[in-house]
Amino acid sequence: MTMLRSILIFPIHLSFQLINLGFWGSLVIVFGLIKLLIPFAAFRNFLLSIMHRMYFSFGILSVAFIKMFNRIEIRIEIDKALSKDKWYLITANHISYLDIILMIDFCAPRIPPPKFFLKKELIWLPFVGIGAWALDMPFMRRYSREFVAKNPHLRGKDIETTKHYCERYIDKPTTVINFVEGTRFTLEKHAKRKSPFSHLMRPKAGGIAFTLSAMGNLFSNILDITIAYPNSRHPMMDMLSGRMTKIIIDVTTLPVTQELIGDYFNDEHFQARFQTWINTLWEKKNARMRAWMN
Repeated sequence: MTMLRSILIFPIHLSFQLINLGFWGSLVIVFGLIKLLIPFAAFRNFLLSIMHRMYFSFGILSVAFIKMFNRIEIRIEIDKALSKDKWYLITANHISYLDIILMIDFCAPRIPPPKFFLKKELIWLPFVGIGAWALDMPFMRRYSREFVAKNPHLRGKDIETTKHYCERYIDKPTTVINFVEGTRFTLEKHAKRKSPFSHLMRPKAGGIAFTLSAMGNLFSNILDITIAYPNSRHPMMDMLSGRMTKIIIDVTTLPVTQELIGDYFNDEHFQARFQTWINTLWEKKNARMRAWMN
């Protein structure tokens, strides 16, 4: 009976989610093209504020559909009050594409619109890619160490992109989201990369260190967010099939201290300190995950 229910729910729920994505994505793209064509800053900012409401509406409706099709508990724990008038840097683990929807919905009533740092390949994803571009989100091209060794002129290109986009966020309260692991968690990747954390990939410190260097004096706080899907090994499929039972979003508010702002790429002592800080953060996050998942 449970299997039959999942088979029936999947196409209906998927259709609802795709229609929601297509509707709001199309509107954002249209407004984004108008924003591109009209060069007046005040008008562009006005359009962007409308587009952010559309962006939030997509996330809120998507989570509403998740609740409608799943007998689910979504537990959100926040240790301190948040504000829409402040700048935040979110460091989060990454398990599923569902994480992105949950982060949009989480931010909507609490903090400024979130900006994700996206892989360059996602620009071609229907509605998502061009919509993210219209919302002024950065697209990052990731190169392997071997590729950079053969093409040294590409070294630091991601950092240049980060700097360019950080400059755009200085005038208006913004939330920058960094999935610090750089990829979604899978058992295969976890084993291949020999992660020392039982439920997480290794954190990559460079991107978040540079973001703090570029905007550290603006950020009110770092929000260390841990996302977990207890009882679920395949969150997207379980969610679409009505099998998702629980989601946990745990938020720890951290101060932005001067010890976290420095030249990560040229100061070896700062680099070592920063790596120790991010690894300690991940050890605590892993302990929370272990408690929830076991």
